Amino acid sequence: MAEAGERRSQLLADQDGEREATWRERALNAEDALKAAHAEILAQRTRIGKLLGQIRDLQAEWTEEAIHRSTTENTTLKQRVRQLTVDNRTLDERLTAARSNLRFQDRRLADLEARLAEGGRVSAGR
Repeated sequence: MAEAGERRSQLLADQDGEREATWRERALNAEDALKAAHAEILAQRTRIGKLLGQIRDLQAEWTEEAIHRSTTENTTLKQRVRQLTVDNRTLDERLTAARSNLRFQDRRLADLEARLAEGGRVSAGR
């Protein structure tokens, strides 16, 4: 019975050792993960600081006069775009009309050439 008790004690000691090793490994893994998280947080804080500095720089560059000037220029450009759109539409309509007139004149010329070839009379009124 003493041997059984010793084996049991040894078995329990081995199990405790395995559990302790598992916990030790988990603790080391957790420490490594914590170090990595701290490094990532530090990197992100540095990046945020740089970005906030850029925002402050950009805000400082825009004076009230510069904002007003940009707004006025933007409005002027929008009006110019609208005017150019209207002009473009007008020119497209003129081009369509000119093409139509050209087709009519081509048909008229072909008709006159056909009459001349037949030896017919060409009247100026037609």
